[in-house]
Amino acid sequence: MSGDGAPEITTDGTGLKVTIVAGRWHEKIADGLIAGARRVLEAAGAEITEIRVPGSFELPVVSKAALVNGANAVVALGVIIRGGTPHFEFVADAATSGLTRVAIETGKPIGFGVLTLEDEQQGLDRAGLPGSSEDKGAEAASAALATALIIRSIPTR
Repeated sequence: MSGDGAPEITTDGTGLKVTIVAGRWHEKIADGLIAGARRVLEAAGAEITEIRVPGSFELPVVSKAALVNGANAVVALGVIIRGGTPHFEFVADAATSGLTRVAIETGKPIGFGVLTLEDEQQGLDRAGLPGSSEDKGAEAASAALATALIIRSIPTR
């Protein structure tokens, strides 16, 4: 699986405000991603806000709003399953490029938990549900927390 070799990240998120921004498409998978992210953030002691958006295309704009309004980090979660049209590529690129741009513009981290899948089963395998082999929501939350702490630790000039 693609999760092989992933680092184990443990963090103390006390004092960090983290917003989970999650798409509503493919609810079972999305709910699994959210549960994994919440589990990590709660264990770290972070303050959590959750915002649901229509789909993955909306993740960048709402993530930016959360970051400019006080969040230290965002965990962006979405599910995009390939269909028979180029729509998949457009939405996946818009979400990925948009989230990258928001992180760079704000100087704040976004944990990337947008699954780009060939079929629903791949999502179920990665959603942190019972029987899943991976928990991408938890991984995205861990990355967001760790990066927020790294940014916080950089000495000011």
